[in-house]
Amino acid sequence: MYDDSQHIGRLREIRLWRQLSIRAVAELSGLSFGYLAKLERGEKPVTKRATLESLATTLRVSPTELTGQPYGPAGQESSETHEALMLLEESLESFELGDDPGGPIREWHEVRADVDRLADLTHVNADYAKQGLLVPKLMAELHAAYVRQHEHRRDALLWLIQCYSAACWTTKRLGGRGLPLVAARMAQECARELEAPQWLGYATWLRGDASGQFGRQRQYLRTVRTADDLRGSLNDPEVSQVYGMLHLSAALGAAAQRDRDAAIAHLDEAGAVANRQQDEVGNFARLWFGRTNVGIWRVAIAAELGDGPKVVELAKDLHPEVIPSRSRQAEFLCDYGRSLMTERDTCDQGLSAVLRAEALAPQRVRNDVFVREAVADSLRRARRDAGGRELRGLAWRMGIAPVG
Repeated sequence: MYDDSQHIGRLREIRLWRQLSIRAVAELSGLSFGYLAKLERGEKPVTKRATLESLATTLRVSPTELTGQPYGPAGQESSETHEALMLLEESLESFELGDDPGGPIREWHEVRADVDRLADLTHVNADYAKQGLLVPKLMAELHAAYVRQHEHRRDALLWLIQCYSAACWTTKRLGGRGLPLVAARMAQECARELEAPQWLGYATWLRGDASGQFGRQRQYLRTVRTADDLRGSLNDPEVSQVYGMLHLSAALGAAAQRDRDAAIAHLDEAGAVANRQQDEVGNFARLWFGRTNVGIWRVAIAAELGDGPKVVELAKDLHPEVIPSRSRQAEFLCDYGRSLMTERDTCDQGLSAVLRAEALAPQRVRNDVFVREAVADSLRRARRDAGGRELRGLAWRMGIAPVG
């Protein structure tokens, strides 16, 4: 049986705790009374960041308080991801740039091999459990190398940014409240030491990705300001790729604030930069900036703005497989699929896309709040319509529905 309490399950509890009526919360959040009532009863899904963040702001809680993160996946994955989160929390607390944590440092080629393995776990597989086990060991060695081995300082800083990026995304997906921002700020500190504009831009982009939902307007303004600072260096291909990514991040920030015109303007600026780029897919920092990635972001922004039919139109000529990242391909399929799952006539097509995404990057998909909302809503309808074996299987793997 489907458990309705898992469908943005704490909304009613927190509203009552704040001693607010449904009508008051609806008015303060810019939602209709009827829609909010259906959200509380699990009869409608949350499909937009704007909705989730408006409710969190009105109720004065973090969005994760409403979504119920961290989630409890089935089987061995649950204990492994929990261990990963604990290890990352300890590491983020323990290490500081310039402080030698002690301990041995392996041969540099051995450290590099683990950095390459981390890149694969992060950008290809989105395997949070394995990242969480690998990152703390790497962080300790790289912080030690930064202090003791001056000839390796630049590599240590670059690889620490990669470690902190992995820590940021892993803790974000596993619900480590506050930890993603800590990791992003540490990446910013390393970027400042490098004194390279492309890495300073990257760190700002990462910080927005980590914490945008907790201060969307501030994140948006910070992103735009950093992009403006980079305009004088766009002849550098790495800088131009980061500049484009910052505009994509700003587009999402604008869409989450219901500013359609600003979102489209930022998308168009990113598109213009991508069209001037020689390669279809850029290679700086594994951001994969280019024409295909801009197209993927157009799909994501359309999903955020609620442009259901437009999502299908935007997606039809995209080839996300040209991006060498199963995780990035899965993100595209998630946005595309969940948009289709909101309508009965296209629900099966959307579910098929989400299942393909799950096959590519299971942990990434199962920890996506908006995919979970789409699955929970579709499961409610399938239960009424007496169907959906594939859907029930996906829901169980997400921890949405118990066995049997």
